[in-house]
Amino acid sequence: MPGPLSHIRVLDLSRVLAGPWATQTFADMGAEVIKIERPKTGDDTRGWGPYFLHDPEGNCTGESAYFLAANRGKKSVAVDIASEEGRRLVVELAKNCDVLVENYKVGGLKKYGLDYESLKSVNPGLIYCSITGFGQDGPYANRAGYDFMIQAMGGLMSVTGEADDKPGGGPQKAGVALSDVMTGLYSAIAVLGALVHRERTGEGQYIDMSLLDVQVATLANQATSYLVSRERPKRYGNAHMSIVPYQAFATKDGHMILAVGNDAQFARFCDVAGCPHIAKDERYSTNLKRLDHREELVPILAEIIERRTTDDWISTLEAVGVPCGPINTIDQVFENPQVKARQLELDLPHVDGGTAPGVRNPIRYSKTPVSCDTAPPALGQHTQEVLKSVLGLSDEEITSLEASGTVEQKRAKGG
Repeated sequence: MPGPLSHIRVLDLSRVLAGPWATQTFADMGAEVIKIERPKTGDDTRGWGPYFLHDPEGNCTGESAYFLAANRGKKSVAVDIASEEGRRLVVELAKNCDVLVENYKVGGLKKYGLDYESLKSVNPGLIYCSITGFGQDGPYANRAGYDFMIQAMGGLMSVTGEADDKPGGGPQKAGVALSDVMTGLYSAIAVLGALVHRERTGEGQYIDMSLLDVQVATLANQATSYLVSRERPKRYGNAHMSIVPYQAFATKDGHMILAVGNDAQFARFCDVAGCPHIAKDERYSTNLKRLDHREELVPILAEIIERRTTDDWISTLEAVGVPCGPINTIDQVFENPQVKARQLELDLPHVDGGTAPGVRNPIRYSKTPVSCDTAPPALGQHTQEVLKSVLGLSDEEITSLEASGTVEQKRAKGG
Protein backbone atom coordinates (compact mmCIF):
# COMPACT_ATOMS: atom_id res chain seq x y z
CA MET A 1 0.00 0.00 0.00
CA PRO A 2 1.26 3.52 -0.78
CA GLY A 3 1.77 5.92 2.12
CA PRO A 4 -1.00 8.33 3.12
CA LEU A 5 0.80 11.28 1.48
CA SER A 6 1.89 9.47 -1.70
CA HIS A 7 -0.18 11.97 -3.73
CA ILE A 8 1.57 15.00 -2.20
CA ARG A 9 4.69 16.83 -3.39
CA VAL A 10 6.63 18.97 -0.90
CA LEU A 11 9.19 21.66 -1.69
CA ASP A 12 11.67 21.80 1.19
CA LEU A 13 13.58 25.08 1.53
CA SER A 14 14.52 24.42 5.14
CA ARG A 15 17.85 23.63 6.77
CA VAL A 16 19.25 22.29 10.04
CA LEU A 17 16.58 20.48 12.13
CA ALA A 18 13.06 21.84 12.73
CA GLY A 19 12.06 22.15 9.07
CA PRO A 20 13.89 19.01 7.90
CA TRP A 21 12.30 17.03 10.75
CA ALA A 22 8.85 18.03 9.47
CA THR A 23 9.64 17.24 5.84
CA GLN A 24 11.25 13.89 6.74
CA THR A 25 7.93 13.02 8.37
CA PHE A 26 6.18 13.78 5.07
CA ALA A 27 8.70 11.66 3.16
CA ASP A 28 8.14 8.75 5.56
CA MET A 29 4.41 9.09 4.86
CA GLY A 30 5.06 8.70 1.14
CA ALA A 31 5.24 12.31 -0.06
CA GLU A 32 7.74 13.29 -2.73
CA VAL A 33 9.99 15.74 -0.89
CA ILE A 34 12.27 17.92 -3.03
CA LYS A 35 14.99 19.42 -0.87
CA ILE A 36 16.48 22.62 -2.31
CA GLU A 37 20.11 23.09 -1.26
CA ARG A 38 22.93 25.51 -1.96
CA PRO A 39 25.43 24.24 -4.53
CA LYS A 40 28.81 23.26 -3.08
CA THR A 41 27.80 23.35 0.61
CA GLY A 42 24.16 22.25 0.87
CA ASP A 43 22.30 22.05 4.16
CA ASP A 44 24.40 23.48 7.01
CA THR A 45 24.23 20.20 8.92
CA ARG A 46 26.01 18.20 6.21
CA GLY A 47 29.24 19.44 7.80
CA TRP A 48 28.18 19.24 11.44
CA GLY A 49 30.46 16.60 12.95
CA PRO A 50 31.79 14.79 14.71
CA TYR A 51 30.78 11.51 13.12
CA PHE A 52 30.53 11.20 9.37
CA LEU A 53 29.35 8.36 7.18
CA HIS A 54 32.11 6.35 5.48
CA ASP A 55 31.87 4.29 2.29
CA PRO A 56 32.83 0.59 2.18
CA GLU A 57 36.45 1.54 1.44
CA GLY A 58 36.61 3.64 4.60
CA ASN A 59 36.52 6.99 2.81
CA CYS A 60 34.56 9.81 4.43
CA THR A 61 31.47 10.61 2.33
CA GLY A 62 31.09 14.07 3.88
CA GLU A 63 27.60 13.19 5.12
CA SER A 64 27.32 13.93 8.85
CA ALA A 65 25.31 11.83 11.27
CA TYR A 66 23.37 15.01 12.09
CA PHE A 67 22.27 15.42 8.46
CA LEU A 68 21.38 11.73 8.20
CA ALA A 69 19.06 12.08 11.21
CA ALA A 70 16.57 14.42 9.50
CA ASN A 71 16.69 13.94 5.73
CA ARG A 72 15.69 10.36 4.96
CA GLY A 73 13.61 9.76 1.85
CA LYS A 74 14.16 13.17 0.21
CA LYS A 75 15.38 14.23 -3.23
CA SER A 76 18.24 16.74 -3.20
CA VAL A 77 18.27 19.43 -5.86
CA ALA A 78 21.21 21.84 -5.67
CA VAL A 79 20.09 25.25 -6.98
CA ASP A 80 21.50 28.74 -6.54
CA ILE A 81 18.36 30.71 -5.71
CA ALA A 82 20.39 33.93 -5.67
CA SER A 83 20.74 33.69 -9.45
CA GLU A 84 17.82 34.67 -11.67
CA GLU A 85 17.77 31.32 -13.44
CA GLY A 86 17.89 29.47 -10.13
CA ARG A 87 15.13 31.60 -8.67
CA ARG A 88 12.90 30.89 -11.66
CA LEU A 89 13.52 27.16 -11.35
CA VAL A 90 12.34 27.20 -7.73
CA VAL A 91 9.25 29.23 -8.66
CA GLU A 92 8.43 26.65 -11.32
CA LEU A 93 8.89 23.85 -8.82
CA ALA A 94 6.60 25.68 -6.35
CA LYS A 95 3.92 25.80 -9.05
CA ASN A 96 4.03 22.02 -9.14
CA CYS A 97 4.05 21.38 -5.39
CA ASP A 98 1.35 21.05 -2.75
CA VAL A 99 3.42 22.19 0.23
CA LEU A 100 6.42 24.46 0.77
CA VAL A 101 8.39 24.48 4.03
CA GLU A 102 11.04 27.15 4.72
CA ASN A 103 12.94 28.46 7.72
CA TYR A 104 14.57 31.64 6.43
CA LYS A 105 14.57 34.76 8.57
CA VAL A 106 11.37 36.81 8.46
CA GLY A 107 11.08 38.28 4.97
CA GLY A 108 14.24 36.50 3.80
CA LEU A 109 12.67 34.94 0.70
CA LYS A 110 10.73 38.01 -0.42
CA LYS A 111 13.68 39.42 -2.38
CA TYR A 112 13.73 36.25 -4.46
CA GLY A 113 10.00 36.28 -5.11
CA LEU A 114 9.71 33.07 -3.10
CA ASP A 115 7.56 34.45 -0.28
CA TYR A 116 3.99 33.28 0.20
CA GLU A 117 2.30 36.31 -1.38
CA SER A 118 4.38 35.89 -4.54
CA LEU A 119 3.92 32.14 -4.84
CA LYS A 120 0.21 31.97 -4.04
CA SER A 121 -0.44 34.08 -7.12
CA VAL A 122 0.98 31.28 -9.27
CA ASN A 123 -0.26 28.41 -7.08
CA PRO A 124 -3.37 29.36 -5.04
CA GLY A 125 -3.57 25.90 -3.51
CA LEU A 126 -0.05 26.05 -2.09
CA ILE A 127 0.33 25.38 1.64
CA TYR A 128 3.28 27.48 2.75
CA CYS A 129 4.83 26.79 6.17
CA SER A 130 7.36 29.27 7.59
CA ILE A 131 9.41 28.23 10.61
CA THR A 132 11.28 30.93 12.54
CA GLY A 133 12.64 31.41 16.03
CA PHE A 134 10.00 33.88 17.19
CA GLY A 135 7.26 34.05 14.57
CA GLN A 136 6.33 36.59 11.92
CA ASP A 137 5.38 39.41 14.31
CA GLY A 138 6.17 40.72 17.77
CA PRO A 139 9.27 42.57 19.06
CA TYR A 140 11.58 39.56 18.54
CA ALA A 141 10.40 38.65 15.03
CA ASN A 142 13.65 39.63 13.33
CA ARG A 143 15.90 37.82 15.77
CA ALA A 144 17.58 34.54 14.85
CA GLY A 145 16.44 31.65 17.01
CA TYR A 146 18.36 28.50 17.89
CA ASP A 147 17.25 25.53 19.95
CA PHE A 148 19.58 26.18 22.89
CA MET A 149 18.41 29.81 23.12
CA ILE A 150 14.78 28.76 22.89
CA GLN A 151 15.09 26.09 25.59
CA ALA A 152 16.45 28.84 27.83
CA MET A 153 14.04 31.64 26.88
CA GLY A 154 11.03 29.34 26.74
CA GLY A 155 11.43 28.08 30.30
CA LEU A 156 12.50 24.47 29.68
CA MET A 157 15.94 24.93 31.23
CA SER A 158 14.43 26.49 34.34
CA VAL A 159 12.69 23.19 35.15
CA THR A 160 15.48 20.88 33.95
CA GLY A 161 18.42 19.95 36.17
CA GLU A 162 19.03 19.70 39.88
CA ALA A 163 18.03 22.43 42.32
CA ASP A 164 20.64 25.11 42.92
CA ASP A 165 21.42 23.80 46.41
CA LYS A 166 22.10 20.23 45.21
CA PRO A 167 25.39 18.87 43.82
CA GLY A 168 25.59 19.76 40.14
CA GLY A 169 22.63 22.09 40.58
CA GLY A 170 21.64 24.67 38.02
CA PRO A 171 19.59 24.92 34.84
CA GLN A 172 20.29 22.35 32.11
CA LYS A 173 19.31 21.98 28.51
CA ALA A 174 17.90 18.71 27.27
CA GLY A 175 20.41 16.39 25.61
CA VAL A 176 18.38 16.47 22.37
CA ALA A 177 17.34 19.64 20.50
CA LEU A 178 13.77 19.24 21.69
CA SER A 179 12.58 22.72 20.72
CA ASP A 180 13.57 22.01 17.13
CA VAL A 181 12.16 18.49 17.08
CA MET A 182 8.85 19.52 18.63
CA THR A 183 8.55 22.45 16.22
CA GLY A 184 9.12 20.02 13.36
CA LEU A 185 6.35 17.78 14.64
CA TYR A 186 3.91 20.66 15.23
CA SER A 187 4.72 21.96 11.74
CA ALA A 188 3.91 18.56 10.26
CA ILE A 189 0.61 18.51 12.16
CA ALA A 190 -0.17 22.03 10.95
CA VAL A 191 0.47 21.10 7.32
CA LEU A 192 -1.68 17.97 7.59
CA GLY A 193 -4.54 20.10 8.92
CA ALA A 194 -4.08 22.56 6.06
CA LEU A 195 -4.17 19.70 3.54
CA VAL A 196 -7.51 18.55 4.96
CA HIS A 197 -8.83 22.12 4.68
CA ARG A 198 -7.66 22.30 1.07
CA GLU A 199 -9.38 19.04 0.21
CA ARG A 200 -12.65 20.57 1.43
CA THR A 201 -12.27 24.07 -0.02
CA GLY A 202 -9.49 24.04 -2.61
CA GLU A 203 -7.72 26.80 -0.66
CA GLY A 204 -4.07 26.86 0.24
CA GLN A 205 -2.89 28.87 3.22
CA TYR A 206 0.06 30.31 5.12
CA ILE A 207 1.34 28.72 8.35
CA ASP A 208 3.41 30.74 10.84
CA MET A 209 5.42 28.44 13.15
CA SER A 210 7.66 29.73 15.94
CA LEU A 211 10.19 27.78 18.01
CA LEU A 212 9.40 29.94 21.04
CA ASP A 213 5.65 29.39 20.64
CA VAL A 214 6.19 25.64 20.52
CA GLN A 215 8.54 25.61 23.50
CA VAL A 216 6.09 27.55 25.65
CA ALA A 217 3.19 25.34 24.52
CA THR A 218 5.11 22.17 25.34
CA LEU A 219 5.83 23.23 28.91
CA ALA A 220 2.56 21.33 29.39
CA ASN A 221 1.72 20.75 33.09
CA GLN A 222 4.62 22.96 34.18
CA ALA A 223 3.00 25.92 32.44
CA THR A 224 -0.48 25.26 33.75
CA SER A 225 0.85 24.64 37.27
CA TYR A 226 2.32 28.12 37.17
CA LEU A 227 -0.81 29.68 35.63
CA VAL A 228 -3.02 28.08 38.25
CA SER A 229 -0.82 28.95 41.24
CA ARG A 230 1.36 31.83 40.00
CA GLU A 231 4.18 30.04 41.83
CA ARG A 232 7.41 29.56 39.88
CA PRO A 233 8.06 25.83 39.25
CA LYS A 234 11.21 24.41 40.79
CA ARG A 235 13.84 22.08 39.37
CA TYR A 236 13.63 18.60 40.83
CA GLY A 237 16.41 16.90 38.90
CA ASN A 238 15.26 13.35 38.16
CA ALA A 239 12.35 13.60 40.59
CA HIS A 240 8.76 14.60 39.79
CA MET A 241 7.08 17.73 41.09
CA SER A 242 3.73 15.98 41.67
CA ILE A 243 4.49 12.31 42.42
CA VAL A 244 6.63 10.57 45.07
CA PRO A 245 8.52 8.29 44.59
CA TYR A 246 9.00 9.00 40.90
CA GLN A 247 12.71 9.44 40.25
CA ALA A 248 16.12 7.84 39.74
CA PHE A 249 17.69 5.82 42.54
CA ALA A 250 21.15 4.33 42.93
CA THR A 251 21.21 0.52 43.13
CA LYS A 252 23.92 -1.89 44.21
CA ASP A 253 25.43 -1.90 40.71
CA GLY A 254 24.10 1.21 38.97
CA HIS A 255 20.86 3.16 38.78
CA MET A 256 17.19 2.60 38.07
CA ILE A 257 14.00 4.56 37.62
CA LEU A 258 11.15 3.98 40.04
CA ALA A 259 7.93 5.50 38.70
CA VAL A 260 5.20 4.87 41.27
CA GLY A 261 2.00 6.30 39.84
CA ASN A 262 -0.54 5.59 42.59
CA ASP A 263 -0.91 4.48 46.19
CA ALA A 264 -1.58 0.82 45.33
CA GLN A 265 1.69 0.66 43.41
CA PHE A 266 3.50 2.21 46.36
CA ALA A 267 2.08 -0.43 48.69
CA ARG A 268 3.23 -3.20 46.31
CA PHE A 269 6.69 -1.64 46.09
CA CYS A 270 6.97 -1.57 49.87
CA ASP A 271 5.92 -5.22 50.09
CA VAL A 272 8.59 -6.24 47.57
CA ALA A 273 11.16 -4.03 49.30
CA GLY A 274 10.48 -5.68 52.66
CA CYS A 275 9.11 -2.52 54.29
CA PRO A 276 5.29 -2.78 54.22
CA HIS A 277 5.13 -0.65 57.33
CA ILE A 278 6.21 2.41 55.29
CA ALA A 279 3.14 2.23 53.06
CA LYS A 280 0.97 1.96 56.17
CA ASP A 281 2.64 4.89 57.88
CA GLU A 282 0.18 7.78 58.01
CA ARG A 283 2.84 10.16 56.70
CA TYR A 284 3.32 8.15 53.49
CA SER A 285 0.00 6.41 52.88
CA THR A 286 -1.13 8.73 50.06
CA ASN A 287 0.71 10.58 47.33
CA LEU A 288 -0.31 13.97 48.72
CA LYS A 289 1.16 13.02 52.08
CA ARG A 290 4.30 11.64 50.43
CA LEU A 291 4.73 14.96 48.67
CA ASP A 292 4.57 16.75 52.03
CA HIS A 293 7.18 14.36 53.47
CA ARG A 294 9.35 13.96 50.37
CA GLU A 295 12.55 15.10 52.11
CA GLU A 296 12.36 12.43 54.82
CA LEU A 297 10.89 9.58 52.72
CA VAL A 298 13.25 9.61 49.74
CA PRO A 299 16.46 9.03 51.75
CA ILE A 300 14.79 6.04 53.47
CA LEU A 301 13.84 4.52 50.12
CA ALA A 302 17.26 5.31 48.65
CA GLU A 303 18.99 3.35 51.40
CA ILE A 304 16.70 0.34 50.80
CA ILE A 305 17.05 0.40 47.00
CA GLU A 306 20.84 0.58 47.16
CA ARG A 307 21.00 -2.88 48.76
CA ARG A 308 19.99 -4.78 45.59
CA THR A 309 21.05 -4.82 41.94
CA THR A 310 19.21 -3.07 39.16
CA ASP A 311 18.21 -6.33 37.44
CA ASP A 312 16.96 -7.76 40.72
CA TRP A 313 14.75 -4.76 41.39
CA ILE A 314 13.40 -4.57 37.85
CA SER A 315 12.48 -8.25 37.59
CA THR A 316 10.89 -8.26 41.03
CA LEU A 317 8.94 -5.03 40.61
CA GLU A 318 7.77 -5.81 37.07
CA ALA A 319 6.32 -9.06 38.39
CA VAL A 320 3.96 -7.10 40.65
CA GLY A 321 3.17 -4.29 38.21
CA VAL A 322 5.29 -1.51 39.70
CA PRO A 323 6.68 0.70 36.87
CA CYS A 324 10.47 0.78 36.83
CA GLY A 325 13.35 0.52 34.41
CA PRO A 326 17.07 0.89 33.80
CA ILE A 327 18.76 4.10 32.68
CA ASN A 328 20.10 2.89 29.35
CA THR A 329 22.98 4.42 27.47
CA ILE A 330 22.25 4.82 23.75
CA ASP A 331 24.25 1.70 22.83
CA GLN A 332 22.11 -0.23 25.31
CA VAL A 333 18.97 1.25 23.77
CA PHE A 334 19.75 -0.32 20.41
CA GLU A 335 20.56 -3.66 22.07
CA ASN A 336 17.27 -3.65 23.98
CA PRO A 337 15.09 -6.62 22.93
CA GLN A 338 11.97 -4.47 22.61
CA VAL A 339 13.77 -1.96 20.39
CA LYS A 340 15.07 -4.84 18.27
CA ALA A 341 11.64 -6.43 18.07
CA ARG A 342 10.16 -3.16 16.83
CA GLN A 343 12.98 -2.89 14.24
CA LEU A 344 13.74 0.72 15.11
CA GLU A 345 17.29 0.64 13.75
CA LEU A 346 17.54 1.18 10.00
CA ASP A 347 20.32 0.40 7.55
CA LEU A 348 19.60 2.02 4.18
CA PRO A 349 21.52 1.70 0.88
CA HIS A 350 23.43 4.94 0.24
CA VAL A 351 24.41 6.43 -3.12
CA ASP A 352 28.09 6.47 -2.15
CA GLY A 353 28.06 2.73 -1.56
CA GLY A 354 27.51 0.91 1.67
CA THR A 355 24.63 1.85 3.89
CA ALA A 356 23.44 4.75 6.03
CA PRO A 357 22.06 4.04 9.51
CA GLY A 358 18.92 5.66 10.84
CA VAL A 359 15.97 5.32 13.19
CA ARG A 360 12.55 4.19 12.00
CA ASN A 361 9.58 6.54 12.11
CA PRO A 362 7.52 5.50 15.18
CA ILE A 363 4.13 5.83 13.42
CA ARG A 364 2.54 2.42 12.76
CA TYR A 365 -0.41 2.56 10.35
CA SER A 366 -2.42 -0.59 9.65
CA LYS A 367 -3.46 0.41 6.11
CA THR A 368 -0.92 2.95 4.84
CA PRO A 369 2.48 2.03 6.28
CA VAL A 370 5.19 4.64 6.48
CA SER A 371 8.19 4.11 4.24
CA CYS A 372 11.69 4.34 5.70
CA ASP A 373 13.60 2.64 2.91
CA THR A 374 15.47 5.48 1.17
CA ALA A 375 18.66 6.93 2.61
CA PRO A 376 19.22 10.68 2.97
CA PRO A 377 20.44 12.05 -0.36
CA ALA A 378 23.88 13.24 -1.36
CA LEU A 379 24.03 16.91 -2.35
CA GLY A 380 22.48 17.33 -5.80
CA GLN A 381 21.78 13.61 -6.15
CA HIS A 382 18.37 14.23 -7.76
CA THR A 383 18.94 17.52 -9.56
CA GLN A 384 18.70 16.05 -13.03
CA GLU A 385 15.87 13.66 -12.16
CA VAL A 386 13.64 16.37 -10.66
CA LEU A 387 14.31 19.00 -13.32
CA LYS A 388 13.42 16.47 -16.01
CA SER A 389 10.44 14.77 -14.36
CA VAL A 390 8.80 17.80 -12.73
CA LEU A 391 9.77 20.68 -15.04
CA GLY A 392 10.35 18.75 -18.27
CA LEU A 393 13.85 20.17 -18.89
CA SER A 394 16.06 18.42 -21.43
CA ASP A 395 19.51 17.04 -20.76
CA GLU A 396 20.97 19.89 -22.78
CA GLU A 397 19.15 22.52 -20.73
CA ILE A 398 20.30 20.95 -17.49
CA THR A 399 23.87 20.75 -18.73
CA SER A 400 23.73 24.45 -19.60
CA LEU A 401 22.37 25.31 -16.14
CA GLU A 402 25.14 23.28 -14.54
CA ALA A 403 27.80 24.99 -16.65
CA SER A 404 26.56 28.40 -15.50
CA GLY A 405 26.71 27.34 -11.83
CA THR A 406 22.93 27.64 -11.40
CA VAL A 407 22.55 23.99 -10.47
CA GLU A 408 24.81 21.19 -9.32
CA GLN A 409 24.31 17.48 -9.59
CA LYS A 410 25.88 14.53 -7.83
CA ARG A 411 27.98 12.37 -10.12
CA ALA A 412 27.90 8.62 -9.70
CA LYS A 413 31.14 6.96 -8.60
CA GLY A 414 33.49 6.82 -11.53
CA GLY A 415 31.28 9.25 -13.47
